[in-house]
Amino acid sequence: MYARPAAATAAAVLGVSALLLPGPAAETAEAAETTAQTAGRHCVPLVIAHRGASAYAPENTLAAIDLAVGMGFAWVENDVQRTKDGELVVVHDDSLARTTDVEQRFPGRAPWKIKDFTAAEIATLDAGSWFGPKWAGARVPTLKQYLNRVDDNGQKLLLEIKKPELYPGIEKDTLRVLHEEGWLDRHHVKHKLVIQSFGADTVKAVHQQRPDITTGFLGTPAVADLPSYAAFTDQINPTHTSISAEYVAAVHRLKGAHGKRLWISTWTVNDAAGAARVDGFGVDGIITNNPDVVRDAVD
Repeated sequence: MYARPAAATAAAVLGVSALLLPGPAAETAEAAETTAQTAGRHCVPLVIAHRGASAYAPENTLAAIDLAVGMGFAWVENDVQRTKDGELVVVHDDSLARTTDVEQRFPGRAPWKIKDFTAAEIATLDAGSWFGPKWAGARVPTLKQYLNRVDDNGQKLLLEIKKPELYPGIEKDTLRVLHEEGWLDRHHVKHKLVIQSFGADTVKAVHQQRPDITTGFLGTPAVADLPSYAAFTDQINPTHTSISAEYVAAVHRLKGAHGKRLWISTWTVNDAAGAARVDGFGVDGIITNNPDVVRDAVD
């Protein structure tokens, strides 16, 4: 899923410092999920902040999830990759070049792949200035730091295991960190966590290792192939350009790995017209850089 930079207009209005825990927002989101999963009809889709409120703060930073909670959004999405020395960090691209100052800090290390840098090296990088001077000094968070902030904010996490082909065994590593940080207890697993990936084998691996965890497959399988995916996943999460009302209905006709109706969240929808369009298709969730815009369009 690819984000587009945008001016930090909402950040200027809201301010990252004035944050409220999303008690009502979390309760509303949880109620919406329960209704969508147990009822046979469409309801207002869940709005998920893509890499945090990434239209208004640098993606996948703590600032972006803090801003999302300040805007009232319970669910955030992130991307997880692995460093040279085995630390899991929250970055979208497999290179650090786009969203940090790595080219200036380490000019001789092109193409600046995450897997070629240690966690200590990555921790020195500026992951905010590319987005705007206000965000100078923001850091690339480790998965541990990110999980703790999400918990502190009372938020919930759609965690994407990114580029698993580059990181053999990252599924086990991710589950280990989740366990160490208290995210694999019954409450988190039931109410606060979904793990997704573009890699079907990765989704299968997570389901096999922890069958209690809700999982999602990122992509648009052919309708004829949906039953095979339903055996190991609970969500089919496709790009919004690839779906129709008929496709959403085909997903909803099936039950996923936990015996509930398959859920469908689509990405990345950033404007009101697009949000209204996929809402009309009957999707359960909308993943967006502009959660405020989408919320206003579907409420």
